[in-house]
Amino acid sequence: MLQESADLLINARWIIPVIPENAVFSDCSVAVRDGLIVAICPRGEAQRRFKARETLELDNHALLPGLVNAHSHAAMTLFRGYADDLDLHSWLNDHIWPAEGRWVSEDFVRDGSELAIAEMLRGGTTTFADMYFFPEQVALAAHTHGMRCQVGFPVMNFATAWARDGDECIHKGLALRDDYKGHGLVNIAFAPHAPYTVDDRLFEKVAMYANELDTPIHIHLHESRAEVADAVRDTGRRPIARLRDLGILSANTQCVHMVVVDDEDIALLVDSKAHAVHCPKSNMKLGNGASPVQRMLNDGVNVALGTDGAASNNSLDMFSEMQFASLLAKNAGADPTALDVHQTLRMATINGARALGMESRIGSIEPGKAADLTAVDLGGIGQQPLYNPASQLVYSASATNVSHVWVAGKKLLDSGVLTGFHLPDLIAKAQQWQRKIARQPAP
Repeated sequence: MLQESADLLINARWIIPVIPENAVFSDCSVAVRDGLIVAICPRGEAQRRFKARETLELDNHALLPGLVNAHSHAAMTLFRGYADDLDLHSWLNDHIWPAEGRWVSEDFVRDGSELAIAEMLRGGTTTFADMYFFPEQVALAAHTHGMRCQVGFPVMNFATAWARDGDECIHKGLALRDDYKGHGLVNIAFAPHAPYTVDDRLFEKVAMYANELDTPIHIHLHESRAEVADAVRDTGRRPIARLRDLGILSANTQCVHMVVVDDEDIALLVDSKAHAVHCPKSNMKLGNGASPVQRMLNDGVNVALGTDGAASNNSLDMFSEMQFASLLAKNAGADPTALDVHQTLRMATINGARALGMESRIGSIEPGKAADLTAVDLGGIGQQPLYNPASQLVYSASATNVSHVWVAGKKLLDSGVLTGFHLPDLIAKAQQWQRKIARQPAP
């Protein structure tokens, strides 16, 4: 029998492919060639079928698709722990926005994004969606380190360090989109910040361009009771209804948070095919409540999972986010069957890929998809005994259990060691920023 060539053959104790749903394969292998998955099959068959340049034995590991962090503000790692234990209004208006006005720059975003990318890769995340100033620096950092991402360029009515107004935001963002058109790893999206920071004219302009260019829209929406109540008072409509009327809601729209939600709001998501992005830890920390995730899923809404920024989380650990998401859904609904482990894993993988319009490329372990893969060591004392590897991943694993990560077949984490970073330099830069910010806090 003539053997097929492969660049990499991964023999794993368990493989959780995500598609087909709820499947766990034991003692199987994944073959990778030219950055793509070419086969998933029993180990013996793989050894007969493939001649691989590299073979990796993962005898105590679960192999799963790379995790998709569907909402982040990567550079805000440099504000980790800066303003804790505050409500959203005070946290944002009295602390974060003044600090951003004082400190955000190209250097800040570059250094913070590199720190975030290193943290996410170390924790098994292979794709992230971002929304922040100086998106050129986020895109460059992702490109440099070989991480897949959707970079959302912010659109706001007021002046920021990056743009003087919303029209300049759109102008600069479209130029960035042109720069990365056809890029294998970096996609560009519109990211109007929120209904309370963007007026109708700008929303209509975003909707026009997004529809014409078939480009995603990433937006904070229904994050707090105050946001919804203020919108009803000022416009007579709930925020999502206003976005529907302005042409913002579509199958390309990613609605981040969706905490304060009623049946009519969910119906608008269903009708428009817009996606919800759940950020449980950030929502809980800011006291904003619990998104009705199970109800949205039951009604057919695609719900993805995100960490939000490290300033309101305070980590970018998607395993922690999965655990919190599942437990919060059970507690909020008084239903221990809510958001089971496989639903939760789908939120962190294929649902995130669908939300970002990348489901044909990533989000599951299937032949033809990109080899974006994460291996988790389940051999440690905290994982014993092991009855169900999927349960261990959601309820007891953490970022520290991740051993290997590949993006498009390129190994970016090898036995727990990041391959593309010099960590002492990365940590030193973060500490330099901490000293500057602590010495000269924003007014």
